[in-house]
Amino acid sequence: MKKILTTFLFGIFSMSVALAQQTIVKGSVVDGVTGEPLENVIVKIEETKQETTTNGLGEFVFTPTPELGEQTLVLSKDGYVAKRYPIVVNEGKELNITDMSLDIDISDQQDLFTVTLSEEDLNDDDSGSDNISGLLSSSMDVFQRTAAFEFSSSFFRVRGLDSDNATVMINGIEMNKFDTGRPQWGNWGGLNDVVRNQELATNLHASAYTFGGVLGSTNISTRASAYREGGQITYSSSNRSYSNRLMAKYSSGLMEDGWAYTIMAGRRWGDEGFQDATLYDANSFFASIEKKINDKHSLNFTSIYAPNRRGKSSPLTQEVADLKGIKYNEYWGDLDGKKKNSRVKEVEEPILQLSHYWDINSKTSLNTTLGYQFGKVGNSRLDFPGGANPSPAYYQNLPSYHLSQIDDDGPNYAAAYLAEQEFINNGQINWNDLFQANINDNNDVNGNPSAAYLLYEDRTDDKTLSFNSVFSTEINENILLNAGLNYRKLKSENFAEVIDLLGSNVGVANVDAFSQVDFDLLNPGQIANEGDKFRYNFNLYAEEIGGFAQAQFKYNKFDFFLAGNITKTQYQREGLFKNGNQQFDIVDETTGLVTGTLDNSSGKGKKLDFTGFGAKAGFTYKVSGKHLFDVNGGYVAQAPNLRNTYTNSRESQDYVGVTRGENFEGVELTEEKIKSFDASYIFRSSIVKARLTGFYTKIEDANEVSFFFTQSASTAGFIQETLAGVDKRHIGAELGIEAQVTPTIKLKGAASVGQYTYDNNPFVYLTSTSEDFNDRADAGSAVNEIYQTSIKNYKVAGGPQRAYSVGFEYRDPKYWWFGATANFFSNTYVDISPLARSEYFTQDPIDGVTYSDYDADIARELLRQEKIEDYMVINLVGGKSWKVGDKYIGFFASIGNVLDQQYKTGGFEQGRKSTYTDLLEDNSTPSRVFAPKYFFGRGANYFLNCYVRF
Repeated sequence: MKKILTTFLFGIFSMSVALAQQTIVKGSVVDGVTGEPLENVIVKIEETKQETTTNGLGEFVFTPTPELGEQTLVLSKDGYVAKRYPIVVNEGKELNITDMSLDIDISDQQDLFTVTLSEEDLNDDDSGSDNISGLLSSSMDVFQRTAAFEFSSSFFRVRGLDSDNATVMINGIEMNKFDTGRPQWGNWGGLNDVVRNQELATNLHASAYTFGGVLGSTNISTRASAYREGGQITYSSSNRSYSNRLMAKYSSGLMEDGWAYTIMAGRRWGDEGFQDATLYDANSFFASIEKKINDKHSLNFTSIYAPNRRGKSSPLTQEVADLKGIKYNEYWGDLDGKKKNSRVKEVEEPILQLSHYWDINSKTSLNTTLGYQFGKVGNSRLDFPGGANPSPAYYQNLPSYHLSQIDDDGPNYAAAYLAEQEFINNGQINWNDLFQANINDNNDVNGNPSAAYLLYEDRTDDKTLSFNSVFSTEINENILLNAGLNYRKLKSENFAEVIDLLGSNVGVANVDAFSQVDFDLLNPGQIANEGDKFRYNFNLYAEEIGGFAQAQFKYNKFDFFLAGNITKTQYQREGLFKNGNQQFDIVDETTGLVTGTLDNSSGKGKKLDFTGFGAKAGFTYKVSGKHLFDVNGGYVAQAPNLRNTYTNSRESQDYVGVTRGENFEGVELTEEKIKSFDASYIFRSSIVKARLTGFYTKIEDANEVSFFFTQSASTAGFIQETLAGVDKRHIGAELGIEAQVTPTIKLKGAASVGQYTYDNNPFVYLTSTSEDFNDRADAGSAVNEIYQTSIKNYKVAGGPQRAYSVGFEYRDPKYWWFGATANFFSNTYVDISPLARSEYFTQDPIDGVTYSDYDADIARELLRQEKIEDYMVINLVGGKSWKVGDKYIGFFASIGNVLDQQYKTGGFEQGRKSTYTDLLEDNSTPSRVFAPKYFFGRGANYFLNCYVRF
């Protein structure tokens, strides 16, 4: 008995010692506001991917024990913001981390910021700033969230780059347009609740779906089974872009028979937003249906249909803003007691996709999607082939024009006063006068009867077939491989269509009002009626095939990746009109005799081929769980977009560097090259999260094509300006920091300090069919002129180059919350006219001699780039939610620009006056006639949102 007792006691003692020496990692998780335990929280060891979940008491314990040493716990749960906690696991010790907290994710309640910019294209179709909210709203990084939710309304561009430098995908299918390189956000506008499942790879970081651009990539997943079961009804009211929004969504979740579906419908409408007469009329429909065939295969069909119409607003000179206010819009007038906007953008491009998900095994998958998108984009505007410019803000209708008419008695103050009063008291399009002119006058264009005024639409009808397949395999716990293949084919029909003859019963002559030649010699003397194509008609074809491969390596202290891609792109233009301005004599160089005619307009043009490739790499060094260093670099060569390839696709086959089949010396169409590098220091603790990043990007061989009227003394008419071979340099730093100072109060701050400049002096060349150009032409009816610019070190326009934000959030245990931010913007510059900073500015184009009165000091002052005044905007946001049974009811509201600060977000110089003598004359008057035009931010504005979730 003594031996047995001794053995028993020794066993108990041994077990106690063993238990005392056992390594244990456990803890608990609570709601960050209420302190209540959270069930089903996923607790993962970041370095080893080992994970467990919390029980009903919010507690967890790891079995088996995690590896020893420094580790990082990652806590995640649907509806909450994920958190990371650094820990140290010591042998034979118990680590008990109690009451770790998770905060409710209120990003669902901040969709007001996302919808504001991405749905209205603040700077019209030429905006590159529309990337901010759409691309970054899903990010957990404090700087990127601030850029999305606070900086977006000021045209801020991350790192000064346009959104064509980021790839946007739906189920792996690229949505960036061939035309601009940017996505058409309106294609899925109003469907916020079903496009939240996003995977974001910022800047040069690795993506599982694509190689991406230097601003990164976003993949939106619409897989039906991935949506949380239940529904939501939302109503919103605002004075920003629309007045009302109503949305309803329901998801079945994955049912027992293997089917899942999600449906959504929405409507947004309003007579006008913040700017006058900016109507909004949009409907949105979404359906996603999935069939899980077995454990390895699933099929998913997605359909998106979001037709929308919105009235555009005009940029304003300071003179116009002073007279009518920043809400003024020159594009509308009263018709039958309603505000009728002459410029309406209509988008109707349905998206259809069929996806196949194949889980080959637990570590390998192959996801494939076939997509088809079709429809139209229309932009309406007034034409006046037989009448005066109907715009009330036309320069000859403003006081500044009359003040510039100086005679022996000085400026014409009397006429200026009358013009001022007329503009203040009326100042809108007089639709009744336009109808009367068409009904009463016997109008003609080049001897043909024609309406004096009409409303027409610039149409683009695209059909795009897309294919994408992505393969992923986990070689082992440290190595992940991704590879993908994509294909896209576009047919783009482009034409102008008469939509309203404004009372005329004779149609409109299809004749160029400037050159007096037929727009289509295949149908000379055509009289176009409503529904007819006129002015221009052509097709653009684009085809692209590419692939990427990527390897990611993850270790305890060191992560890195390598990626590469290659893309083949081909463009071709087909002219369906034989434009009279693009017919040229073919002259024998020996005899000087005309031997034929070159048709530079109709038929299929030359196929343009581009080979793009890219390589990037990056690494993250984890000094500890709190301190990390992240470095990335890459090189990308890519095809230019269609808009910056063809110099005047509406009329001719010309493309950058080539006109009438002849090359410009020193100008060549080639791939655009981008080199980019960034390095970050990241600090992460349970209280403070911060990231400081320095970045550098160099863009080479870019092209910029623009169109405008010029009224210089030696050149008057409509011209096409091509800036070829542009280099740009973007350098700067970003900072984001947030601190959870108490369980209910969070402080946050962000800053971006950049310098974005032109980095060379490229050539600018002009093409035109104006009479002044014709007089200087050796032969034919058009002339081309090329000039060396001097734009190096001028600032690249596109929003503020410096932006700062400070703010706080308060979340009460009773589920109400509010926050405030103060945002400061500086170093915003007006977009320069390259032509005015070229040899064209100093030399008479007729004889090439420098102007006799040219003064270099005065010229330097005339060409000084305008810097827009700094400004600060304060925003407030708050909300409340209730749980009623198994339903959630809530609302939130935001007030933007609380202090009603009036500010400019950007602007551009008018190109009408681009020579030294003309600019000197324009700056010598009491008020400039052709001053820069500006975009103004909104004054005080609001957004209110109410929802029921069940």
